[in-house]
Amino acid sequence: MTVIDPRPLTGEPLSLDLLNTRWMSEGERQDLLVDTEGLAIWLAANGLDGEFAADEATLRHTRTAREALKALVDRPGDAEATARVDAVLEHGRIRAVLTTAGPGERAEFTDPAWGPAWTAARDHLDLLRTAPDRIRTCAHEACILHFLDTSRNGTRRWHSMATCGNRAKASRHYARTKET
Repeated sequence: MTVIDPRPLTGEPLSLDLLNTRWMSEGERQDLLVDTEGLAIWLAANGLDGEFAADEATLRHTRTAREALKALVDRPGDAEATARVDAVLEHGRIRAVLTTAGPGERAEFTDPAWGPAWTAARDHLDLLRTAPDRIRTCAHEACILHFLDTSRNGTRRWHSMATCGNRAKASRHYARTKET
């Protein structure tokens, strides 16, 4: 049986996709990572289900990484937020390897249960290295989703123009017509 991912926004880079395991629906906060079934959905959505178990320890560590990344996105450069992400990163490392195809890398973890958490934190380092000014939180006041702005001019404001963008435009239109 295939379980459908209920989140309104998927496919973002791994660290932002982890943040998007929380979203708003009809004014209520939703959380995919309330149990191991939700973790299994998130792991599968990101191609990590073959590598890591959807168990309680992995769930706990993945939620730890989500909170650390959320603090860092909310407060870029903040020493405490940076330390929280560093604490997650301490549970793994990249090992250089030589394969039959040539030089490569392999992630190693102090405990495999830290794998998804460490992988998401490591992904965030890549975003900070390549496009730190493109990491965004949706501009709609009732939305808590995050995205990587891939627009040409870097001015995307909403996670989705079809939902939050239209709501914002409709609110402005309503306010203008109410004044007249």
